[in-house]
Amino acid sequence: MTAPVPRRPHPRRLARRFLAALLAATVIAACAGAASRPLPYPLRVMGTYANLQIVAADTAAAGRAARAAHRALQRVDSLMSNWTTTSEVARLNRVAARETALVQPEVADVLQAALEVSGESGGAFDITVEPLVRAWGFIGGTPHVPDSATVRRAFENVGVRHVRFDPATRRLHFAREGVRVDLGGIAKGYGVDAARRALEAHGVRDALIDLSGNMYALGRPADARAWRIGIRDPRDRSPYFARLELSGGAIATSGKYEQFVAAGGRTYGHILDPRTGVPAEGLISVTVLAPDAMTADAWGTALFVLGPEQARRAARARPDLDAVLIAPGARIDTVYVERTLRGRFALEAGARARFHVVWF
Repeated sequence: MTAPVPRRPHPRRLARRFLAALLAATVIAACAGAASRPLPYPLRVMGTYANLQIVAADTAAAGRAARAAHRALQRVDSLMSNWTTTSEVARLNRVAARETALVQPEVADVLQAALEVSGESGGAFDITVEPLVRAWGFIGGTPHVPDSATVRRAFENVGVRHVRFDPATRRLHFAREGVRVDLGGIAKGYGVDAARRALEAHGVRDALIDLSGNMYALGRPADARAWRIGIRDPRDRSPYFARLELSGGAIATSGKYEQFVAAGGRTYGHILDPRTGVPAEGLISVTVLAPDAMTADAWGTALFVLGPEQARRAARARPDLDAVLIAPGARIDTVYVERTLRGRFALEAGARARFHVVWF
């Protein structure tokens, strides 16, 4: 039997194989010697956008870490969203006035932290503000100025005095029908912390997690000593009016620009004062730095509600917080910056004519 004669590949096929092999070798060599660089991993979650910047040379490992962080954010969303009827928070709001409900562990942790901030802030932060937020149309409706009777009815159901929660047993009960909790002022921070833990579990040392202005900075970028975080101009005259250096900590900004309703020549922001039932006044932006994102998120809201004087006192009294507060002026806004941020805070060159910095 005659052995078959091997077919010689066509010259063009040989050329394609050679080029493919050369390209593969080039890619392998590039990956082996690639420098670390920020790799973006965006995600739509919790009613907004998240973006992870992971500093890495190994894109496969970074991708695995990012997927784990995305899953952590999606889990927090599934538990704590007040935009859906299927979340754990939605379930608690349906049943907790009729029966004592067992709370899932992660939600219990956030509830306990929220109640602590409420007490420490004198009620400026209050997760039972949800009926008021709905009355103003910032949840489940169109933002508008409600009539006084609507505000009064909603206000009757606001106050942590209506909440009975035992962290040891994770049991929750509302003292009256109509009480609802809204974790919107703290859950995003918790989500950022959950994403950070997922990244750290996958060996990520340098990354920036950003969930709609709630951020955590792991390590540093590839070409600098710290992450430089821009603070948004609350009047939108420029993207940022100042920058802060951040490494190994969290930052959160709350502002009147996020959601608002304009009526009768006035602008009403979405951050409501749970002590009065109307939007908080006195500040137009608050930025808080803290060891973790949940603390930064909650205290950003609390300081905004407290107003310029009380917010400065509260920030000074807490060594775990650093704050930047903006009070509106006729022509020039006043930026109160805590002295602990000297060397890390800087106005943008173009903002110096619009902002006056006062250290406190």
